Amino acid sequence: MLQRYAIGVVLGGMVTMALFFLMQALIKSDRSPFTDNVVGKIVDFVRLEEDENLQLKTRKPKPPPPPDEPPPDMPKPTFDQSTATMGIAIGSVNPNIDLNMQGTGGFSSDGEYLPIVKVAPVYPRRAQTRGIEGYVLLEFIVTETGAVRDPVVIEAQPPGIFDRAAMQAALKFKYKPKVVDGQPVEVAGVRNLIKFELSEG
Repeated sequence: MLQRYAIGVVLGGMVTMALFFLMQALIKSDRSPFTDNVVGKIVDFVRLEEDENLQLKTRKPKPPPPPDEPPPDMPKPTFDQSTATMGIAIGSVNPNIDLNMQGTGGFSSDGEYLPIVKVAPVYPRRAQTRGIEGYVLLEFIVTETGAVRDPVVIEAQPPGIFDRAAMQAALKFKYKPKVVDGQPVEVAGVRNLIKFELSEG
């Protein structure tokens, strides 16, 4: 018990002596908090007054650009249907396809079949680029409705070049059917000669 009191007295004395030495050191210092400048930087804050009168600008949208002018109307091509020769203009070469309008049955007004529509075949590109000309003689059947059925190549020059184009065109032909006793009938053995010719434009 006495030891604790003794230790406390000793520590208290030591703390008191340390405070005295600290106070003496502060008194001997040359710096004064009232006269010396403050060490460091002082930041000044300046508050700006807000402008209460706000100016509002109204922006008008830009007008849309004027629309492009439509292209001028192209003149419609005219086709001369008075001749039996039909041409397809490709570059400087004009392939002429001659459709022979005659058939083996004859064209009398006594109920015989008559051609109404004959479509020009497409000139084969391979033959056109090589400058090949020729013809195809077809034989087919004209049905009761005037359509063409079962076209067959009878003769072709040169062989195998224009056959397909000629048959595809013949299937698009349209006839007025032959009428017998008031009833339309089929006519077999109808022949048509199609010529494929190239002429300089």
